[in-house]
Amino acid sequence: MRSRYSHQAGYFGNLQVALFYCFILLCLAMPQAGFSRPNSHPSPTPEVEETVQLVDVPSVSIENPKAAVKLIPTTKPVLRLDCDILIAGGGLGGLAAALKIYDLSHSALLPKSSPVKVLLTEESNWLGGQITSQGVSAFDENHLVESSGACRKYQDLRKAISDFYRNNHKLSSDAQNDAYLNPGSCWVSKLAFEPKVALSVIDQFTQPAMEDSSLKILYRHKIFKAISTRRRKQSEPVSSNFVREYWATNLDTGKTVRIRAKICLDATELGDILPLAHLDYSSGSESQAQTGEPHAAPKEDPDNVQDFTYPFIVEFRDAEAHRIDKPPHYDEFEERQKFSLDGYRMFRLGAKNQRNDGTDHSAFWEYRRLIDASNFSGPDFPYDLSMINWESNDLRGFNIIDKPAVVQAERLALAKSLSLGFLYWLQNKAPRDEGGYGYPELLLRKDMLGSKDGLSQYPYIREARRAKTCQTIVEQDIVRAWTAGARARTYQDSVGIGSYPVDIHGHQDVAGTCQSTRPFEIPLGALVPSILTNVLPACKNIGTTHVTNGAYRLHPIEWAIGEAQGTLALFALKHKVRPMEAFGQLSMVRSLQQLLIESGTPIYWYSDVPTNHPQFKAIQYLAATDIFKGNPNSLHFEPDRPITRAEAAVAFAQLLFPSPLSRRENQFADKVTDLAGFEYAKPAVEACLSKLVMMADANNNFRPSEALASNELEWAAQYKPIEKISNIHSFVPQFAPTTTITRSQFAAWLYEIATSKRYTGRR
Repeated sequence: MRSRYSHQAGYFGNLQVALFYCFILLCLAMPQAGFSRPNSHPSPTPEVEETVQLVDVPSVSIENPKAAVKLIPTTKPVLRLDCDILIAGGGLGGLAAALKIYDLSHSALLPKSSPVKVLLTEESNWLGGQITSQGVSAFDENHLVESSGACRKYQDLRKAISDFYRNNHKLSSDAQNDAYLNPGSCWVSKLAFEPKVALSVIDQFTQPAMEDSSLKILYRHKIFKAISTRRRKQSEPVSSNFVREYWATNLDTGKTVRIRAKICLDATELGDILPLAHLDYSSGSESQAQTGEPHAAPKEDPDNVQDFTYPFIVEFRDAEAHRIDKPPHYDEFEERQKFSLDGYRMFRLGAKNQRNDGTDHSAFWEYRRLIDASNFSGPDFPYDLSMINWESNDLRGFNIIDKPAVVQAERLALAKSLSLGFLYWLQNKAPRDEGGYGYPELLLRKDMLGSKDGLSQYPYIREARRAKTCQTIVEQDIVRAWTAGARARTYQDSVGIGSYPVDIHGHQDVAGTCQSTRPFEIPLGALVPSILTNVLPACKNIGTTHVTNGAYRLHPIEWAIGEAQGTLALFALKHKVRPMEAFGQLSMVRSLQQLLIESGTPIYWYSDVPTNHPQFKAIQYLAATDIFKGNPNSLHFEPDRPITRAEAAVAFAQLLFPSPLSRRENQFADKVTDLAGFEYAKPAVEACLSKLVMMADANNNFRPSEALASNELEWAAQYKPIEKISNIHSFVPQFAPTTTITRSQFAAWLYEIATSKRYTGRR
């Protein structure tokens, strides 16, 4: 009898045989170690290589913009470089950071330790950003830039540029006698110059760091990938992101290098590292609901980014013709009435240029003139040179942030067409001063900017991505309409200063957005991202808004931002803390501010305390910490004026008695008889008298308006808590007892107490 399972057994038996033969055939088909099959060349299925598209901005051409789009493989790079601090971007922010790190590392301001290695990547062939590769070599500055309104190193850069012309060219007699030589004598800037001169000065500035291997520069490199670490301290919040590795490609060779860094400074022109590092940011214009600013747009618009521009340099050669061919898109731009001199004449003064007092502005030609031939008596400059950066070559409405690479390249090419279109219009259709149209005498100097087409290597970028930071600077913090006194809002964590109007090139939803500001500060909170990270914004990508970026984007301010971030990065490494941890501890903020001040970075606005003043660091620190300040309605400190007893009492109280005295402690409550008009000083005077820091006479007269005498300061120096740290004669010479003390002498003495271990961080 056949089993009920016999059919299944036969089925499975046949199946086993079939599977066995399949297995044999499969084994024969597979290559095996030690064996080969004749005439068999098995090849595995190729893996699809992933790539990313990047725009090689300096190689964008009008004729074929897509050729500048590079396909970069994302396979792991073979070459690896290690550094302590990576600086992405060699513009003014990145350059300032690199120089600051080197200077501080080789100074006595920090404890000696292993040298800090800095690696800087730059897309173009030139360092310097705005003043070199972007062609804006006429500084946009404030009226105090040469004394107290900029970082000392920035002032050194300016002086070196001016001195280059003084030392290498024969000047006219008037130019020789000009202490602040401006080679271009332009009316928009105190200093205009050829970009290549700035480049040579920058090379001199970076040479020491390059020679001792403290600084390595990778030109023509662009970072396209950031790899975060998954390791996180238990104490760190989830909202943190630390990047351990960056990949950068050589735009010429296509080779990729991976860079390991402890801290990265994003000094790219568009804030390109922020999205790679997954940091929150904004771009374009925010809404009023988001920022609370009066001139913010009703609705946010990420594409409403300021215009970008390709400047160019021309020479005027009388009786010659140097017309260029009509560039693509010229007719479209002309139909939109894009080209204009805005009422200015080329050389002759026009009616629109009349000021209220009857005097005239200079002409269009002198707006950003780089070389005024009349400043030179030799053969080096037979003709003027003028840099053209005008509203007519600002490309508006074509945002390139967060756009596909092909779109970016096409829009960059369009901007180039616009700039050459403006030159074509100037040569052919601009109204001549004497009548007629066109200035064919204008020669495009293709040898000035290091590019094939004569335009800047990189566009002048006015607005980038903006990091979400611990502090956001809004319109009400800086503009005159919303601030009182001589200064804009002051910050306890100030790490730099700036001064420039809100200047927005582009669409404005609310009329009046462009407006004047008061001299303002750069708060540390606007430089520290709102999440725990080792990536810091160091250019135009700090915590501003679309409105306030219009004031914080200029040359000396970008430099100050770079110096501050370079100092913060170095400080964090030396103290083995995260940047946000340094920001969160007042004592560390004070130490950071001290480093900045002692190395020549102003963090508080004064008009009469230049960066080379003997007591610059003392006066700056005491003002920034609210211990000893000047008149809030003036930028003057008056360093040589005798300090009054009332002023001294307020300073003493701010440092020594930051909290009000109790009723029991305040033995002079309402007992001082001569404080009429000095009510602001009343609590401070009572505290100083109660603690025997200062004395009143037998009738409880304090004499608040009288100058502080040297014997009175010696008495204060004997106050027990400061007795051992108040060596008065190190700062104030031994005068007669009644010799008055100046405000700068008092500041020098008080600074040593304020920066001692006992008092640092109390204010």
